[in-house]
Amino acid sequence: MTFTMGPALLFCPADRPERYQKAAERSDAVILDLEDAVAPSEKQRARGAILAQLGADSDSPELDPSRTIIRVNPAGTGEFDKDLHCLAHTPYQTVMLAKTQSPADVKALKDYHVIALCETAVGVLNAPAIAAEPNVVALMWGAEDLLATLGGTSSRNDDGGYRAVALHARSSVLLAAKAAGKEAIDAVYVAIPDLDGLGIEARDAAASGFGAKACIHPSQVSVVRDAYRPSEGAVTAARELLDAAAAAGTGVFQYRGAMVDEPVLKHAEATLRRAGLTASR
Repeated sequence: MTFTMGPALLFCPADRPERYQKAAERSDAVILDLEDAVAPSEKQRARGAILAQLGADSDSPELDPSRTIIRVNPAGTGEFDKDLHCLAHTPYQTVMLAKTQSPADVKALKDYHVIALCETAVGVLNAPAIAAEPNVVALMWGAEDLLATLGGTSSRNDDGGYRAVALHARSSVLLAAKAAGKEAIDAVYVAIPDLDGLGIEARDAAASGFGAKACIHPSQVSVVRDAYRPSEGAVTAARELLDAAAAAGTGVFQYRGAMVDEPVLKHAEATLRRAGLTASR
């Protein structure tokens, strides 16, 4: 099974099965959360809900395994072991591992495609080694858990922008993922009503190279999708630039007053890919 990575991933508490299908329909992939979104007293019921929707007597259709992620509790915990027992009875093969700290954590999920969530100081520092594990398909970072491990109180400044340490972690996880040829997912935006702020952050994520951004509310999905969808003007400009490169037939050339070389052409190709188009040179 190949997991489908889309720009807008949507978290759904695993103990709310009535929301599963709606979350899946409204996003590019749904993340059924067995970790932070579920109270300790409700975790077993949440696992039961995942299993119940697979049964023949279920009122809800089974979720598409290629567009479903299960976020499990941290490796080495009793809840993690129970999560694995639950997963073994499902068709779901893509797992988001909360608070991934080391390659050893990922090895415990050797039979699954893993999205390693680097949201502790140790996890961020070990991101390159984690990304190098063969079954890791993507890295994601988390801001608030990270600041908690640092003894901080907030990942953001008063103006809403990330503090320097959070930006460092964000960049570190992105670089580690891409260096290993893996995908990178940007952290959630917790201020749900602030769709303008989300749009700014999602556009930066797309421009920086993150393949997706996680959402915590359905209203955020369309904003993220719009941020990842290039404008008609950007698509036209990318096509014209690539056409000019083909006509020039040289490694470096001048185009509309600017020097163009291979990295600039790759930017144009990335724009076309985000628009669902292909480019040939």
